[in-house]
Amino acid sequence: MNAPLHRELPPTVLDSARALDQVTQKWDADIVRQLTDYIAIPAKSPGFDPQWQQHGYIDTVLRNAASWVEAQKVEGLKLEIVRLEGRTPVLFFEVPATKADSQQTILMYGHLDKQPEFTGWRNDLGPWTPKYEDGKLYGRGGADDGYAVYASIAALQALKAQGKPHARIVGLIETCEESGSYDLLPYVDALRPRLGDVGLVICLDSGAGNYDQLWLTTSLRGLAGGTLKVQILTEGVHSGDASGLVPSSFRIMRQVLDRLEDSKTGRLLPQSFHCEIPADRLEQAKATAAILGDEVYKRFPWAHADCGGSTTFALPTTTDPVQALINRTWTPTLSVTGAEGFPAMQDAGNVLRPYTAFKLSLRLPPLVDAAAAVQELKTLLEDNAPYQAKVTFEGSGAASGWNAPPTTSWFEQALNAASLAHYGAPVGYIGQGGTIPLMNMLSQGFPQAQMMVCGVLGPRSNAHGPNEFLHVPYAKRLTAAVAEVMARMP
Repeated sequence: MNAPLHRELPPTVLDSARALDQVTQKWDADIVRQLTDYIAIPAKSPGFDPQWQQHGYIDTVLRNAASWVEAQKVEGLKLEIVRLEGRTPVLFFEVPATKADSQQTILMYGHLDKQPEFTGWRNDLGPWTPKYEDGKLYGRGGADDGYAVYASIAALQALKAQGKPHARIVGLIETCEESGSYDLLPYVDALRPRLGDVGLVICLDSGAGNYDQLWLTTSLRGLAGGTLKVQILTEGVHSGDASGLVPSSFRIMRQVLDRLEDSKTGRLLPQSFHCEIPADRLEQAKATAAILGDEVYKRFPWAHADCGGSTTFALPTTTDPVQALINRTWTPTLSVTGAEGFPAMQDAGNVLRPYTAFKLSLRLPPLVDAAAAVQELKTLLEDNAPYQAKVTFEGSGAASGWNAPPTTSWFEQALNAASLAHYGAPVGYIGQGGTIPLMNMLSQGFPQAQMMVCGVLGPRSNAHGPNEFLHVPYAKRLTAAVAEVMARMP
């Protein structure tokens, strides 16, 4: 079990105070400004901006990041923007090893594409209008995860400033992650000879249980998405004339979704969408629940109402911290993230609509095959349609989840030493409900590699939603912690 260490650890390899001071100065004098400029550019992922090439925003943020990396003049660093025909570009850099007899490579990963705007931003905030307030940098993409390339280089600079020998280091920064990384595998294949024997992956695209310690992500859910459309008419008709005879496309939609989900409990009905939870992940969930307590569910912006002078808040599916952690990491869950076929409220006349379409997002447990799930979804939802309506499900991407490999002793000690040095608390272990397709690819390609999957998406940082922010003080300490782990790699 990857439980926090309680025995005395060897001293840090780096001068931790000096490393933190250096990265703090780098963040304050340079990186915050770079990320402020980055947030202002609407570099939406191609899944949300099909005309990304014409708009040029992705190219702009990639070129800006590349220019900044080159300006750092890191000893031995070589960088290039790699382009495959018809695909989003990637930034690739490599730094030779300075450690004698080092045979393995450290791979540093991040992405620069962003989620779309979304609604509900605070009046003085917006997705493309960055604002730095009380240590938080607000705006789309700064935390998810435009900061990764900047923090990676700052960690490398801290390592070199103290003359510490290190393994060979390569960086891979993509621009298609928020669309499911469908462009990434061709780049991994094309660059595989240059990646080398990867012994450590540092992925800064994940989350944190709190802002008080270093958090290692132990698992990621998969994703099966697509559009479900139910059509009953070729055009809208007067509801007074047709209702009661022509079935509502929305009611048919409800019946179709009832095949997939128990609407009372939210449990997905196909057993193949579930998997057994490994024993060590259950034990880690218990340990993490003891650290976080009720904050596991209280951290979300629950709706509330005034009832007779008292305030009542909306409730989660469970208030048990252990079960809450399991529900958001190892339980399959359906969300409807978009809808079509509905007029705006002010335009909604007494018309029976011809169709209803929902964009479905199905989060899958880490050990369930996403491609197979998409095919099962299509069969389940389309067959034997009520009233012989036209029901179609078009998949829009599938990415299997990931369960971290066993943690070696050096890696466990390095993480704990880094967390104690820079946060004053032992490392925490937590599963995440999101998806990072690269991790599954790398685990298959480099089964012996240790995976430092971590990030700044802590409580209320709200990636993908309104008021997304980057917690800068936490990011500074994370940057220094990354340098410490790299220095400790055998």
